[in-house]
Amino acid sequence: MKTPAAHLLRGRAAEARAAAHLQAHGLSIVARNYRVAGGEIDLIARHGAELVFVEVRSRRSAAFGSAAETVTAAKRRRIQLAAQQYLQGLPQRTLPPCRFDIVSITGPGDAAPLQWLQNAFTLD
Repeated sequence: MKTPAAHLLRGRAAEARAAAHLQAHGLSIVARNYRVAGGEIDLIARHGAELVFVEVRSRRSAAFGSAAETVTAAKRRRIQLAAQQYLQGLPQRTLPPCRFDIVSITGPGDAAPLQWLQNAFTLD
């Protein structure tokens, strides 16, 4: 069995850390790594009545900017596409209020600072 690449392991660890952080702050995770053609959402959570689509980014160093700064306009569009498809699959007639958050982890190791940016962006 092939061992996953180091960057994939870091990504999984960052997502697990982000999920634990969000849960500690009252969110419940309803989906992980939701994928559709053309887009992906790392975490989907409920925060009260609100549905939260979360992009998790990590970087070992801030030398070229924070992890949050790597969420480009193209990446936001792919997240929004996936969110729209997720919402279309819900059985409800009335859509819940939604927001897009970013969890950014910048620095080496498990002690790297975690920053949770709520309402980081809106639908374009």
